[in-house]
Amino acid sequence: MPWTMDDYPSSLKNFDKAIRKKAIEMANSMVKDGYSESRAIPIATEQAKKWKENADDNEIAHFLKHGKVTPSKHDSSSSSPETADKPEHVVKREDGWAVYAEGAKRASYVANTKEEALQRARKIAKNKGAGVKVDD
Repeated sequence: MPWTMDDYPSSLKNFDKAIRKKAIEMANSMVKDGYSESRAIPIATEQAKKWKENADDNEIAHFLKHGKVTPSKHDSSSSSPETADKPEHVVKREDGWAVYAEGAKRASYVANTKEEALQRARKIAKNKGAGVKVDD
């Protein structure tokens, strides 16, 4: 059963709401992808901390308002260790420009402009020591 903001591991209780929500979202996706809960929680927690360090105030506010903590049946984690060293791709979509880790099934970020998506992709890629590719 997926964790929610009302029912989550006790190890997340002392984190601020943004980190806790992001960690829950990531851990749910990782468990869905076959990770054990005991492995998913610490990985997701560390990734959520890094996400918040690198996210701007608008991104955090948007995530708090619109981010989901229970993945849909079609979601797959873009924060999984399998994509950790893969380049980030910036891809044009109907709803804007998306940032994907190579091999990920869902975008980690969607921007209105190509430049905004490139900035986010560069930040993510720098943090994980990877490159950026633009797929127009």
